[in-house]
This record gives sequence, structure tokens and C-alpha cells, in this order.
Amino acid sequence: MDASDHLINQDFWNAVVPHHTSSAFYNLEVFKAGATSLLPIELEEVGSVEGKTLLHLQCHFGMDTLSWARLGARVTGVDFSEQAIAFARSLAQELGLDASFICADIYDLPNKLSEQFEIVFTSYGVLCWLPDIERWARVVADFIQPGGTFYIIDGHPLTRIFSSDPHATGATDLKVASSYFMREPAIVEVRGSYADSGEEFPPKKMLNWNHSLGDILSALIQAGLTIEFLHEFPVMHWAPFPFLKQGEDRLWHFSQGDPQLPLLFSIRATKG
Repeated sequence: MDASDHLINQDFWNAVVPHHTSSAFYNLEVFKAGATSLLPIELEEVGSVEGKTLLHLQCHFGMDTLSWARLGARVTGVDFSEQAIAFARSLAQELGLDASFICADIYDLPNKLSEQFEIVFTSYGVLCWLPDIERWARVVADFIQPGGTFYIIDGHPLTRIFSSDPHATGATDLKVASSYFMREPAIVEVRGSYADSGEEFPPKKMLNWNHSLGDILSALIQAGLTIEFLHEFPVMHWAPFPFLKQGEDRLWHFSQGDPQLPLLFSIRATKG
């Protein structure tokens, strides 16, 4: 990512912070009252974090980071949005939670942080913002202490090849619109975001990359990590297609009878 690409995406994420913090999607007031923002999959697959050090990469404005803190982790959150990190720090202070937040691009983080962690965590909509998946994996591995764990849950790269008519009624309406093996970034102008309708949100450009599941796994292995598992799920943390239905688990599901496609994947890996 060159400097101009970085600034385009940073500008987008700075702009969405006030919209996200007031959105029903994030439901900040319920979180402040004690609810967790973490979803069932990562809670089960990460396991107990009590007393462990945890680095949360691409943490946005810190709700998940602070949810891990509530579960007993000693947390550090990182994001490249100045607005997001400023809000995360104020939220931690308001809630009386012990957390550190660093404003840094993930590729530059080794110049700002030297500590290693028992758990490195990242989740939901993170890899599509990163142009160099191998460099990302090396940064991840460098921050894991020997014997430590890396965990990621993110949108399955297969979902990014589809387009869907806003009036689509099922998975069979999906159309292949782009290549799974994307080598150049997709440049998109959007109004709003996954958490905001965008009616009062000025159009913003953003750059996205699609990394295949094979590229992600290979990058982590080449960085020296041992893969414990790769899981795929026919559920999503938001509704990329209009026909998905939200369940009591807060995840979005295909209707019964629809083809079940992978919408999320998770990987847990260890460092020897």
C-alpha cells in the first residue's frame, strides 16, 4: 500500500467513527451497561483469557478489546484511525477498564511496540484492508510470545466474489461479479458503511483487497506459525446479502433450504 492508498482508507475509517459509535449496529449503550460485543464463535474458540496478555490488531474503537478486558485479559488495542483510538481511550476511561491503545498502521507497529503477547487476536473485516498478506503474517508472528496463540475470525474470501440484487430472496440469486484471485485492489466509492445507512454520510472512497484462503494459511505457515485449525461457517457477523436472517446468536444465517455457503472462517495458530 503506498502512502495515498493508506490515506484513502484512513480517511474512510476516521469518518465512520462518529457514525459507528452512535449506531444501532454497535449498540454502545448496551455495551456500556455490561454486555459483551464478542460473538459466540470467538468466545468459544479463543477460550479463557483470564490473566493473559492480549494484543488486538485493527481494533476499531475498542469494544471487542474492552470486552476481552472484562473477561480478565490485559489488553492492548491497535488501529490506524486516530478518531477510533481517541474514542477507545475515552471509552476505557469512562468504564474504568485497564487497557492500552496505540494508533498505528499494522505494518508500522513493530516500530512502536516491542512487547510480545500470549494471545494476538483480530476479527471481522480486517484482512480486506491489507495489501500484503505475507508481511501481515510476519508482523503477527513477531508479536506472539513462544507458546502463544494467534486467532483470527473474518469474512470468508469467497463472499467477496458475489454481487446480490437488493431484492434477492435467496442464495440462488447470487451472481459471481469479481475474481476470487484478486491481485489488484478494488477501488469503491461508498455512502455509509455496514453499520450506517449513509443518508447523512458523504461518499467516501476505499480500497479493498481479497486474499484467498490458501494465501492466508500459507502466509501464516511461512511466518513460522503452526495451524491448529481452520473452520468455516455458513453465518456472518453482518448482512452482506439482503436475504440473510439474524438469529438469537446475533449472527446472520441463510434460510432453511438455501444452499449453505461459507461466510466466515476462523484460524487458530501457535508459535513454538
